[in-house]
Amino acid sequence: MASTASAEHATATPALRRLYVIRFAFAAAWAVLLMVSGSGSDLTLGARLLLVLYPAFDVAAAVVDARSARAGGPVRGLYVNIAVSSLAAVGIAVAGTSGVADVLRVWGAWAVLSGLVQLLVGIARRPMGGQWAMIISGGISVLAGATFLRSASQDDPSLTALAGYATLGGIFFLVSAFRLPRSASMASR
Repeated sequence: MASTASAEHATATPALRRLYVIRFAFAAAWAVLLMVSGSGSDLTLGARLLLVLYPAFDVAAAVVDARSARAGGPVRGLYVNIAVSSLAAVGIAVAGTSGVADVLRVWGAWAVLSGLVQLLVGIARRPMGGQWAMIISGGISVLAGATFLRSASQDDPSLTALAGYATLGGIFFLVSAFRLPRSASMASR
């Protein structure tokens, strides 16, 4: 049974590694674009589009992850993430018409929920290796979400912290991408 699980993880690992690197590149580019498009108190059309794009990309990444993970482990959490991120994209689109504070409220709720899902998926994938960064990232996402919810009630809320959130999340994906090959080669020995 253990060798079957190791073989399944080994086949899912290259696809997951590529996905993690793509997620890092997207998060880094997205953070830069958000800062350039205006992360102050005014929501430009460009900023609103970027804000919706981030959870929409998360949906697409979770779909790719679920397809590649079918042979290599549990996908129920990924399906939950698809639903949560889909709702977040719609919620952020609606909140973007109201202002930064409402965007931060929706983003904060999404960060808490998706962070919990990421934490649980990372724990379930621990035997695969390279998941500690995902587990830590999920926990940080929960804390960051609570911070976004709190910052929404400030007098002049800003989206600047979202760029940092995306960058840090991208770094955790990159760390996991580099940890996966080493862990997979160790498991096959």
